[in-house]
Amino acid sequence: MAELAGGFFPSLKHTNVVLHSHGSRAVNSKNRPTEAIFSSRQKQRRVRAMASTTASAPKREKDPRKRIVITGMGLVSVLGNDVNTFYDKLLDGESGISLIDKFDASDYPVQIAGQIRNFSSEGFIDQSRYQNLDECWKFSLFAAKKALQDANLGPQVLKTLDISKMGVVVGSGAGGIKTLCNAVDALLKQDYSKILTSYYPNNLGPALLAIETGFMGPIYSISTACASANYSLYAAANHIRRGEAEVMVAGGTDAGVIPSGICGFMACKALSSRNKEPHTASRPWDKGRDGFVLSEGSGVLVLESLDHATKRGARIIAEYLGGAITCDAHHLTDPRADGSGVAACIYKGLQNAGVSPEEVNYVNAHATSTRVGDLAEVNAIKTVFKNQHEMKMNGTKSMIGHAIGAAGALEAIATVKAIATGWLHPTINQYNLEPEVTIDTIPNTKIKHDVNVAISNSFGFGGHNSVVVFAPFTP
Repeated sequence: MAELAGGFFPSLKHTNVVLHSHGSRAVNSKNRPTEAIFSSRQKQRRVRAMASTTASAPKREKDPRKRIVITGMGLVSVLGNDVNTFYDKLLDGESGISLIDKFDASDYPVQIAGQIRNFSSEGFIDQSRYQNLDECWKFSLFAAKKALQDANLGPQVLKTLDISKMGVVVGSGAGGIKTLCNAVDALLKQDYSKILTSYYPNNLGPALLAIETGFMGPIYSISTACASANYSLYAAANHIRRGEAEVMVAGGTDAGVIPSGICGFMACKALSSRNKEPHTASRPWDKGRDGFVLSEGSGVLVLESLDHATKRGARIIAEYLGGAITCDAHHLTDPRADGSGVAACIYKGLQNAGVSPEEVNYVNAHATSTRVGDLAEVNAIKTVFKNQHEMKMNGTKSMIGHAIGAAGALEAIATVKAIATGWLHPTINQYNLEPEVTIDTIPNTKIKHDVNVAISNSFGFGGHNSVVVFAPFTP
């Protein structure tokens, strides 16, 4: 990063930052066909960065119409489909990774994944109406309805509220990809009656929830690969702050554990092939890591203006303080190895939240278990947070794998649960940490920790960076 100077944030007004590329890759790039087209391997790349030059302490939002609180959460995950069960298993260090049995992967170099098992949407989704619905959208509908239920925003309560001020932003990396693959297969067989065009577009999840609930505010989807959920949370919060909505249902969903999903990431050489040890395959920051483990699921949070939540007597779980989104503008799959793009995003997120770096004492890291990605994020965190003595950092993906578009939302839920319970889940499979990792990763065993301010990071292919900031709610 550029030299840091003054105040709580770097004085980078119109600063040209020289970033060096040393050829490190997040995944093995040998013989990768996209290299020639998408690489930015020039020795130097200049990036123009901007930040506030003020040295005054940041100020948090005070207006109750613009303060945003979390009032409900719902999910579908490889550790269960109940928020409390999910977090209890995280605290216990339980892995949801196993050999693939949804389809025959015995001939694949990668035979492990995080799979949703025993999923039942009974009572939440009309099966007769949505019998052909892709699992991606079933997961998101279920998670969203569970979140609304958790927020005490059931059908009878919604009848008393202004639904024109309620919206949905649920992101997805691949949307209804299984339905799309089936459509291609049907096309090749000229069985046109099985091409279900309406069931795979990325906007389907939010649209279906709007139809089910009657919400008439902002309704759309965002697709920024693995950062989709955080982008959605950030966008949803901004609708509330601009007065365009009072309640937003936001999160992410993906159901990509299918042959094309596994094979696609295998082609990028991004996946772990630790087939004989599925539970230990995802190991962020460990020297023995060999790639991420593909997973699936959905996570949804109910964001609400404090004013609206207070008036209806809602239970407040935590507060959303702010966030940021940026782009590395560097490479299709690799982050900047020095973490400068991520650091810039964290700085902007803290500024948006009205938080100084010294106030943050917990990071739920993106931490996918890739060679360069893990250390790039650590470099960024160490750049932003100079005093790491009280800092705790963990990797949820060590247990649930990488759920792509759902990852950020599942991790946001884990972050909020950490705030609510005072317990941080471990990062499992910490056997031999990289020497650069000097921050406490909570290796293998949960710890008690009172969170002051937490950030949750998500980064996606294409250089998409995102940070969301949460804290305990104080009136």
